[in-house]
Amino acid sequence: MAVVDVLNVTGDKVSQAELADDIFNVAVKGSVLHEVVKMQLANRRAGTASVLGRSDITGSTKKLYRQKGTGNARSGSVKSPLRRGGGVTFGPQLKSWAYKVPKKVRRLALKMALSSRFQGENLMVVNTFGLEEIKTQSVVKALADLKIENALIVTDAEDINFELSSRNIKGIKVIRTEGLNVYDILKYKTLLLLESSIKGIEGRLSA
Repeated sequence: MAVVDVLNVTGDKVSQAELADDIFNVAVKGSVLHEVVKMQLANRRAGTASVLGRSDITGSTKKLYRQKGTGNARSGSVKSPLRRGGGVTFGPQLKSWAYKVPKKVRRLALKMALSSRFQGENLMVVNTFGLEEIKTQSVVKALADLKIENALIVTDAEDINFELSSRNIKGIKVIRTEGLNVYDILKYKTLLLLESSIKGIEGRLSA
C-alpha cells in the first residue's frame, strides 16, 4: 500500500493515509490517457454551427428573367448561392462529435491519471477545511499555507460553504468524487484530496 501524509489547513502533518496500489500506483501509459482526454473534449463540443442551404432559404422559385436575349447569366433562382441572401454551399450543419471508448479503458485511464499525480509527487491530502461560513478569504489563506496555486480539489460529499467560497479563486476547481475525470486531473498541477474522499475514489474504481 502506498502511503501519503495527511495535512491540516496550516500545512502541518497530522497523520498518514494509505492509498491502494492498484488505483494510485499503476503504470502510466500516455496513449490511454490521450484517448480518453480526446473523447472527453469531443463530447464537450456543441456541434451547433449551422447555416442555411439553398433549400432552406425562403424565396420565390420563379426564374428571375428569360433564359436568352438579356445578356445576363442564365440565373434561375433567387436562392442561388451566387446571389446575395442565397443559400450557402456545403456549409456546416448540426452535428454530434460525441463517441465512447470502452468502460474498462475509461476506468484504467482514471487510475493512470491518479497514479501520475501520486508518482509525480503532485498529490496532497488534507484532513478537512472545516468552513463554518461562506468566506473566500479563509480558503485563500489555507491554500497559501499549503503552497498551492493551481489545484483540483476533490471532496466526498456536498459542502456548500466550501464550494461557494472557492468558486471564484483563479486556478482552483472543486469537484466531488462522482465527477472525478481524467481531463480535470491532468489539467491542474496539483490534485488535492480531502481525506474522506479517498474511500469514495477507491470504492468507485475497485469494482
